[in-house]
Amino acid sequence: MTRFALKGILGRKLRTVLTALAIVLGVAMVSGTFVLTDSIDDAFNTIFTDVYRGTDATITGKTAFDLGDNGSVAPPFDESLLPKVKALPDTGAAVGGVGGDAQLIGTDGKAITFGGAPNLGFSIDPDQASLNSLSLVEGRWPNDGEVVIDRSTAGKKDLKIGQEIGVQAEGPTEQLRISGFVKFGSVSSIGGATLAGFTLPTAQKLFAKPGKLDQIRVAAKEGVTPDALVAEIQKILPEGTQVRTGEAQAQEDASDTNAFISFLRTFLLVFGGIALFVGAFVIANSLSITIAQRTREFATLRTLGASRQQIMVSVTIEAFVVGLVASIVGLLLGLGLAKGLFALFDAVGFTLPNSGLLFQGHTILYSLLVGVGVTVLAGMYPALLATGVPPIAAVREGAVLPSDPFDPIRGTPQAIVVTGMGIAIAAVGIVARPWTTLFAIVLAVIGLVLVLFGNSLFRSRVVGAVITIALGALALLYGLFVHGLGTSQVLLWLGVGVLLLFAGVARITTRLVPPLSRVLSPVARWAMLVLMIVALPIWLPIWGFYWLYRYAAFTPGWGVWRILALIFFIATIFNPIALIVAIMWIRKAAFGWQPEWPVQFPRFLPERESTQLGGENSRRNPQRTASTAAALMIGLALVTLVATLAAGIVQSFTGAVNDIFTGDYSITAQNNFDPIPISAAEAAAKTPGVTAVGSVRTGDALVFNKTIFATAVDPGASQVIALDWVDGSQETLSNLGQEGAFVDKDYAKRHDLEMGSPVDVTFINGVTKRFQIEGIFDPPPGGTPFGPVTISAAVWDANNSEPQNLYSFVKMEGGETDANLAALEKALEPYPNAKAQSRQDFIDSQISGLSSILNILYVLLALSVLISLFGIVNTLVLTVFERTREIGMLRAIGMTRRQVRRMIRHESVITALIGAVFGIALGLVLAALLIARIDFLVFAFPTTQVIVFAIAAILVGIVAAIFPARRAAKLDPLEALHYE
Repeated sequence: MTRFALKGILGRKLRTVLTALAIVLGVAMVSGTFVLTDSIDDAFNTIFTDVYRGTDATITGKTAFDLGDNGSVAPPFDESLLPKVKALPDTGAAVGGVGGDAQLIGTDGKAITFGGAPNLGFSIDPDQASLNSLSLVEGRWPNDGEVVIDRSTAGKKDLKIGQEIGVQAEGPTEQLRISGFVKFGSVSSIGGATLAGFTLPTAQKLFAKPGKLDQIRVAAKEGVTPDALVAEIQKILPEGTQVRTGEAQAQEDASDTNAFISFLRTFLLVFGGIALFVGAFVIANSLSITIAQRTREFATLRTLGASRQQIMVSVTIEAFVVGLVASIVGLLLGLGLAKGLFALFDAVGFTLPNSGLLFQGHTILYSLLVGVGVTVLAGMYPALLATGVPPIAAVREGAVLPSDPFDPIRGTPQAIVVTGMGIAIAAVGIVARPWTTLFAIVLAVIGLVLVLFGNSLFRSRVVGAVITIALGALALLYGLFVHGLGTSQVLLWLGVGVLLLFAGVARITTRLVPPLSRVLSPVARWAMLVLMIVALPIWLPIWGFYWLYRYAAFTPGWGVWRILALIFFIATIFNPIALIVAIMWIRKAAFGWQPEWPVQFPRFLPERESTQLGGENSRRNPQRTASTAAALMIGLALVTLVATLAAGIVQSFTGAVNDIFTGDYSITAQNNFDPIPISAAEAAAKTPGVTAVGSVRTGDALVFNKTIFATAVDPGASQVIALDWVDGSQETLSNLGQEGAFVDKDYAKRHDLEMGSPVDVTFINGVTKRFQIEGIFDPPPGGTPFGPVTISAAVWDANNSEPQNLYSFVKMEGGETDANLAALEKALEPYPNAKAQSRQDFIDSQISGLSSILNILYVLLALSVLISLFGIVNTLVLTVFERTREIGMLRAIGMTRRQVRRMIRHESVITALIGAVFGIALGLVLAALLIARIDFLVFAFPTTQVIVFAIAAILVGIVAAIFPARRAAKLDPLEALHYE
C-alpha cells in the first residue's frame, strides 16, 4: 500500500501542493522562530562573554532586594576600594568604571536613537585593554574631554574622527571630541544600541558620580583561580558591595535577556501554533474532499481484496509523506522567515542583536515533529472515513462521502464518558502542573483532543457543538476570573478555552451555512459593484492597456486599427502588461494555445444567473463550506481581538489623560519611555510664564516583601495632576513630606490599608522607612503615572543614587500657545533627548508605540489568513474537479467562460464572508471577556478596523477564486462531459 499511496500523491500533484502549503507556512513560522531566538541568544551570549573577557572577578554595588524592570540600578560605591583591590596579593590587574545612559547628539542637534534600543555609555581604561569591553578599530582611545563611539552609529550618521559631538547623560549636553571608533566584541550587530566610551574622570562627571564607581573588574595573577580571587576580595568588601566571578557576573547580566528571549520565543511560537491550527482545518477539509472524490478508487481496491486497515494505512501514509515533505520545505523556508522577522522588528524600531543565523538540531527536531504530527492527526479522520467505503461503491456514480466511521459508537453515554475523561486529564495537567510545564501542556492537549472526540460522539451534531462551546466558555471564564492562578495556568486555561470555542463554532456553523449564504449572496454581489467603483482609477487603465495589447496580438485580420495597436505594442514592449501578453502570444504560436478573445469589458454588477448558481453551490455541501470558512474565521477572530483590545487601550488611555492631566504641557524622552534627568524639569521651571511643574520619578522598592513599581512626586504635581480621591485631596500631592504616602484603591484593599495605616518601604540602598497613608485614590480606566505606592520626591532622591523623571507636567500662563511651547523648547535645548508636548501630542506619542506592536501582530496573524486563503483555493480547485461534468453541461447549454468564473468567484466570496461574520463576532466576544477582566480597559468597538476586515475578507475570496475560476472556465465542454 505504500507504493500505491506514493503513486496517488504523484498522480495528484496540484492537490498535494495546495494541501501542503498550509503546513509549509506553519512549520516555517516554527522554524523561523527557533532560528531567530537562537541567533539572538547566541548574540547576547557573545556580548556578555566579550564584556567580561579576561575578567576573573567583578565587584558591583549590592541592592537590598532583587530588582524588577522599573529602571532602578545598584548604587555606586566609593572609589577608594580600587587601590585596596589592586594591593591584594592575588590581583594581577584591576580597573574601575562607571556607566549609564549616554545620549549622543547628532549634528542636527537631535538625539541619535534607533527605535527603542539603549544608548550606552561607560568608562574605559586604555592601559588595561584586556579588561575593556570595547575594541578599538580606528583612531585612538580618548583622553579627558573626548569620546569613542561605535563604528555602526558613526557610519549611519556620517560622523568623523576629530569632530565634536554632543553627549547628554545626567546633566545638560556636553561637547566632546571624537577620538576613535570602536566595536563591541565579535558580534556583527548589537541591534540599534549606541555606544560611547570615556575616560573615568569624564564619565564620572557625565554620570554625576564624582568619587564613585559602579564596577571593578579584576584579573587574577597567573595560577590563581577565579574562586580563590573572589574569596580573597570578599574579605575587604565594604557594606553595600558584592563580588562574583567574571563568568557568574556574565550569567547574572544575561538573566534578563534570557527571560526576554524566552518570552519572544513563546510569543512567536504561539503564532506558529495558530498557523498550524488553521492548517489542520485546511488539511482535514482537503483530505475529506479528496476521499469523497476517490470513493470509486477505494471501492475498487476493496473489491480487489484490500482490507479496511490497508485503506487506512494508505491514506495515513499519504498524510505522513505530505507532512514530511512540507515540513522539510517549511524548515528551510524558516531561515528566510527568520531574516524577515529581523527586518520586521528593525522596521518598527525594535532592532535586535545578531551574530549570524543559527540553525540548531532542536529546530530541525521540533519543526519536523510538529509539522508531521499535525498533518497525520489532521488526516486521521479522513483516513477513518476512507475505511467506510463499501466495495459496491465501485459501480456507483458521483462523489459522495461514505458514512461517518464513528456512527457505530455514537451515543450519549459514550460521549459523556470520553468528554469527562478529557476534562479530567486537561484539569490535572493545568491545575496540578505535574513535573514540568511542558508535560502540563502535553496533558492539556491530550485532554483537549479527548473532549473534542467525546463531543463528536453525541448523536446530534448541534448538541456536541453547543457543549464544546460551553466548555470553551467555562475554561475561558475560569482562567480569566478565578484568582490565585499562576501565569502558566491562566495561559493554559485560555488556550484550551479558545481552541474549544473555535472548534465548537466551526462545528455549529454547518447548520447556519444555508441561511447565512442566502443572506450574504446579495451582499457579495453588491460588494463587487462597490469595489469595482472604488478601484476604478486603478484597474481601468490596467485593463485598458491589457485589452489594447491583446487586440494587437490576437484580433484577426490586418486592419488599420490593429496595425496602430501593434505599433504601440512594440513601442511599449517593456511594459509589464505588454510582456505578459507577449508571453501569451509566444505560447499560442508555439503550442497552439487558444486565448479567450474577444475580451469582454468587466461588468460592474455580476449577472444574477452566475451569482445564483454560486450561492447554491456554497449551500450544496454546508459542512465543506463551513470547514473552509472556519480557517478564515480563526485568523479574523484573532485580528479582531487585537484590534478591539487596541481600540480599548487607546480610548482608555485618552480618557485617563483627559481626566487627570490638568497641566498644559508634558516633558518626556524623545522615545517616550526612557527616563530624563531631573535637571531638565528644573530648567523648564525657570521658563518665563511657567506657574507649576510636577514630575513623577519611578523605580523599584520593596513593600510587603514584594518588589513593586514605586513612584515619587514633587509638590508641584498637585497643580498639574488631578486624581479621584477616595480619601485625601489634591493637597495630598504637595504635603507628603518625609513620612507621607498615598496608594491606589485596589492596593489598599488587598493590603487592608486605610488613612493613617503604616507602610514600610525598603529602598535599593537597604534603608527601610515607615510611611503613613495620607491618601487613597481611584485610578481611571487607562491607568495613571503612579505605582501602587507613591512618596515624596525628596525622600526618594535621598535613597536612590540615580533618580530620574519619567514624566514632567507643566502649567503655564495662557495655557497652550505657540509662544509658550517655543519658550519651553528653548529652555530644553541643553537636553535634546527631552521634548515638550501639548496634551494631544502627548497622547499621540504614547499611543505611537502601540501602533508598532499592532503592526507586528497584524503581520504575524496575516500568516493564518494567508493559510486560510490557500484553504479556499484548495477547496475550490477540488470542487472544480468534482463538478467537471456539471460545468461541462453548463458550458454546453450556453454558459460563457466569464459566467463560469463569476460563479466560482461568487461561491468563494460567500465562503470568505461566512468566515468573516463568525470570525469578527467571535473576536469581539473574546475581546469583551478579556476587557471585563482587565480593570484599566474599556470596551471600544473598532468600527474602521471591522470594515477593513470585512473588505479584506471579500478580497481574500476574490483572490482565492482567480486560479480555480480560470481553471474551470478553460474546461472543454465535450471533454468535461466525458470526465469520470
